[in-house]
Amino acid sequence: MKQEGKIHVYTGDGKGKTTAAAGLCARALGAGLRVFFAQFMKDGSSSEIAFFRQSAPERFHYFCRGSGKFITGTPAKEEIERAERTLEALYSALETGSFNLVFADEIFGAMHAGLLTEQDVLALMNARAGATELILTGRNAPPAVLERADLVSEIVCRRHYYTRGRPALKGIEF
Repeated sequence: MKQEGKIHVYTGDGKGKTTAAAGLCARALGAGLRVFFAQFMKDGSSSEIAFFRQSAPERFHYFCRGSGKFITGTPAKEEIERAERTLEALYSALETGSFNLVFADEIFGAMHAGLLTEQDVLALMNARAGATELILTGRNAPPAVLERADLVSEIVCRRHYYTRGRPALKGIEF
């Protein structure tokens, strides 16, 4: 009996949303599954992406059009277009049915930056079908998304050394 895929949400103000979801990607790749990993707003320079590309190039597909810049105020047209291309790639990955896991990293960050709407996110969630698992990450997932998700993990920051001046370290934070 084939299982129906689920929608996972990793949200909250704590460190580790992408890391938790990347752990799920590692588990899926280790089991021989196919993964489509898309990142909003980031620039693709994280260590987990490098590892997945090296470890499973035939089963790990990566899409990133982000500039890696923080977006404050009204986003530039180019940033909105980057997010739209990423959303289109996610739809395409879901429609092919050839991926077991489709990962939309920082989709809520893109929404809160004004690059996507809540309706864009909900429509993507509704596009998931069959056995495909859909993973969504980022701070401030809206209530309608949380209601629709099958799994919600909220990561809460109790303390972070960044507030004491330690910069982000390659291999630890990215």
